[in-house]
Amino acid sequence: MSKRIVIAGAGIGGLCAALALAKRKFEVAIYERNPHIGEVGAGLQLSPNAMHVLQELGIADEVKAKAFSPDSAVMRHYQTGKPYFRVPLGDSAIRKYGAHYLHIHRADLHTVLYNACVSMNVSIHLGKAIQSYQQTPQNLTIQFDNNDTIEADLLIGADGIKSNIQACMLGQTPAKFTGQVAWRGVVETSKLPKGLIKPNANLWVGPGKHFVSYYLQGGDLVNFVAVQERKDWQKESWNEPGDISELRDTFADWHPEVSELLNATEDCFLWALFDRQPLDHWSDRKVTLLGDACHPMLPFLAQGAAMAIEDSYALAYCLGCDADIQNALQTYQNIRLPRTRKIQLNARENAALYHMSSPIEQAKLALASGLSSIGLSDKIAANKLDSIYTYNIVEHLNRLTRV
Repeated sequence: MSKRIVIAGAGIGGLCAALALAKRKFEVAIYERNPHIGEVGAGLQLSPNAMHVLQELGIADEVKAKAFSPDSAVMRHYQTGKPYFRVPLGDSAIRKYGAHYLHIHRADLHTVLYNACVSMNVSIHLGKAIQSYQQTPQNLTIQFDNNDTIEADLLIGADGIKSNIQACMLGQTPAKFTGQVAWRGVVETSKLPKGLIKPNANLWVGPGKHFVSYYLQGGDLVNFVAVQERKDWQKESWNEPGDISELRDTFADWHPEVSELLNATEDCFLWALFDRQPLDHWSDRKVTLLGDACHPMLPFLAQGAAMAIEDSYALAYCLGCDADIQNALQTYQNIRLPRTRKIQLNARENAALYHMSSPIEQAKLALASGLSSIGLSDKIAANKLDSIYTYNIVEHLNRLTRV
């Protein structure tokens, strides 16, 4: 008899998990609190470790068709533009890591995943928020915010950093505001001076803030994320329209590649960045978590979506290999928790480096600037990224099975 699996949340993690499970012949239903399907936000980076999964799920070609392949990842000084390091991507990433490094609009990736789920007969219910669950050794009962209930064999919480499933499992612990906000937006490339934005993952670092820009949709759009330290933040909204004039003023003394991009920007959104401590466990008998619901990532390694994608494949794989749900969930957690914890903490540490937060971090950047002239900082940066990008969850799980 097929197991009935319920997923809370139809974001990238939830849809990717549903697709991976459906391909293993599980009966899957997604319940999404929002009444309309879609993704808020702009661009995201799909590193090779994520692309291995999308290749295995059969959607990599569709994703590539909607994405942009950057030449390099480059970190620069916020005013002079002098590079701290450059890591080759593009064809170099394919040769080194065995998969593409891509930039894609969240909505484009979401659409590809959604359509793939529909084609696999995944049941998707909108405007239905899962509030909590109760379970006995025999039954798992899922309750919605309108008090309706359903029964299932397994519940997966892919409902984000404010996860109701995590709150029910581990108790209500509010996410902590980091003291940082992220301005996000997209600009049509045709509205910018020709050649202004280099075809890279462009990272500009300066005191108390940093700025990222890159192309989307084959180069037709430019995406930016501008992170600023703001201790006075009071709003709890996940996103709201930002004041573009305030954003321009905030980065007015930065390199022209930044200021001219913002001058051409008509509107933007503003996110507060929240964080949680790494969890010791995220499974409870026949309930588990994935993505931001168990390991929210700050955007300083660009691994939030990638970790949710890796989770999704690992979870489906473990459930497909072990008929005992509790054993499968324990295996999934054992595989994923050490890697996600390490990346979660490393992303947090990068915030201090990017924002020159202390004399030590300033010294590190000064050293990197000096080493860049002889190419050593490039090698150091590449080595730090290798442990993330070379990881292939598909091959890793296949090796475990063979053992």
